[in-house]
This record gives sequence, C-alpha cells and structure tokens, in this order.
Amino acid sequence: MKQEPDLLDIPDKKYFRIGEVSELLGVDPHVLRYWESEFASIKPYRGKSKQRLYRHKDVRKLHQIKQLLRVQGYTISGARELLTRTDSSKQELEEKKMNRNEYERLTFIKNELYSLQRKLSNSDD
Repeated sequence: MKQEPDLLDIPDKKYFRIGEVSELLGVDPHVLRYWESEFASIKPYRGKSKQRLYRHKDVRKLHQIKQLLRVQGYTISGARELLTRTDSSKQELEEKKMNRNEYERLTFIKNELYSLQRKLSNSDD
C-alpha cells in the first residue's frame, strides 16, 4: 500500500470549495460528498450560493479520514468509531483541563482572601 504523508499543507484561506479540497487530498469530489454523509463531524458551511465551503478543520478531518481509510485500511464504520472515540477523549481532556484551571483559580482567590483577612485582622491591633 502506498504511504502518504500524515501532514497536509493547507493554504491560508478561510474557506475551500469542494474542487480545491478534492485537489488537495487527491480524491474525487463525489468521495468527499460520500464521506460527508458518513461522518457527522464533516459539516461544510453552505454560502448563499448553496455551494459547499470547507473550513480548515473540515479539510484536516477529511485528510484524517483519508489516512484511516486509504493508508491504514480501516472500514468506514471502523474509522467512524475511532474518530468518535478520539473526539470524545479530546472533549474529556478539555473538560479536565478546564476543571483544573478553575480549581487553580479558586485556590488562588481563596489564598488571596485569607491573606486579606490576616491583613485586616492585623490592622485592628
């Protein structure tokens, strides 16, 4: 099986038309439309002209799907399951990170309040 690079050089643009994404990834537009129907995480924006406009995150996700299907040999359902698990793991990590940051912030505030309380009680003397 042909090995392809994991990284994709995506031009610095806000939106990409389906033809551009097709060329970037080296797959036909109908393949992109099929993957869009099979993977819920691919949701291109549709402008006033109703044309699909893919964002950077969509192009990266499509590249990841291509790697899973064409390079690593996953089936559609296997790739979908793996991406769902990966996405939920990332979400859990973000939640833990947010909780840790909140805990640190609250601990800092608590310590500042104790310090202020000590200063106030010392000034009464």
